[in-house]
Amino acid sequence: MMKTWRVVAASAAGFVVLASVFGYLFMTRPKPELRVATWPGSYGHAQASAQLVPFGNASGTNVLLAIYDGGTSDLARQVASKQYKWDVIDFEYPDVVSACAQGLLEPINADDLPAGANGRPARLDFVPGAIGPCWVASVVYSQVIAYTPTVAQPQKAADFFDVAHFPGKRALSATSGKYALELALLADGVAPKDVYPTLATPSGLKRAIAKLQSLKGDLVWYKGAADAAAMLSDGRAAMALMPNWAVFDADNSPDAHGKLAILWDRQLYEMEAFGIPKGSPKTKAANDFLRFATRSENLGRMASWIPYGPARRSGLAFVVTNPDLKIAMQPYLPTAHMDTAFAVDAGWWRSHGSEVAAAWQGFAAP
Repeated sequence: MMKTWRVVAASAAGFVVLASVFGYLFMTRPKPELRVATWPGSYGHAQASAQLVPFGNASGTNVLLAIYDGGTSDLARQVASKQYKWDVIDFEYPDVVSACAQGLLEPINADDLPAGANGRPARLDFVPGAIGPCWVASVVYSQVIAYTPTVAQPQKAADFFDVAHFPGKRALSATSGKYALELALLADGVAPKDVYPTLATPSGLKRAIAKLQSLKGDLVWYKGAADAAAMLSDGRAAMALMPNWAVFDADNSPDAHGKLAILWDRQLYEMEAFGIPKGSPKTKAANDFLRFATRSENLGRMASWIPYGPARRSGLAFVVTNPDLKIAMQPYLPTAHMDTAFAVDAGWWRSHGSEVAAAWQGFAAP
């Protein structure tokens, strides 16, 4: 009996020693790494706080932030050479559509994404266009009609073109006709589903330009979004078609002179979207990150830091007061105001942008 106890005790002691050794090796071995290419500044800070660090803590992964400055050329070189320096990329919408069309990204299956906190399947919870063949969106930004409330009180998108009832200059970006042309057709009564088929025809493009031409004497041009906000603040313009985040920045800058207002009618929205490089050896880990990052609560937390709405509707319930500025965020978030929102078609612009450019330049030339 004593011998039997000694054998059991010796076996137990050996197990403790082995467990200690394996535990030490597990604790001291390098963590698996995942490199997420994203944007610097407040966006990267928000993403790290709401998605990267929490995923690392939950999965035991060392999540590293890599700086990405847009485009697809660097990604194309990585895929061609099989030398990957990024495992997940946070794209602007036009770039993710382009990368997908070029075959540079792994497929995304909507059924693999988590259901919303409200129980709705991902494909029904995300806003239209947020889940594509090679991408899943995280946040939404938009072009909106912004105005100074003491100068104008527009109620609908068509009021942007009604100078008789809403006097004052209208500010547009001279860089591209994207957004302005869609807004012109929507304000002229074209149904949302018919905007791009109409714009693809010579007569439809002419119609959009003519609608904008009706403002010719009341147009002012800006080069950057901060310029548009300044034009509204100092009275050079009564309304501007500009990014929603630029309104947030203007309202919360140290030298803000009163608040600007947003008309959400016919906001023109796009997204930031995640993609995984084609052929990446870390595809499984990258998909684990995508499933975590696009949970309702994590998207809501990210939108608590920056004026980009969560790409899934159930995420809004998790948006809280901005942790740094201590202000309510929902008034600035596109996905909190989606009743008449219009989804910009980046694929259409990729196919037709060069055709439209010449007509736009002729119109916008001084």
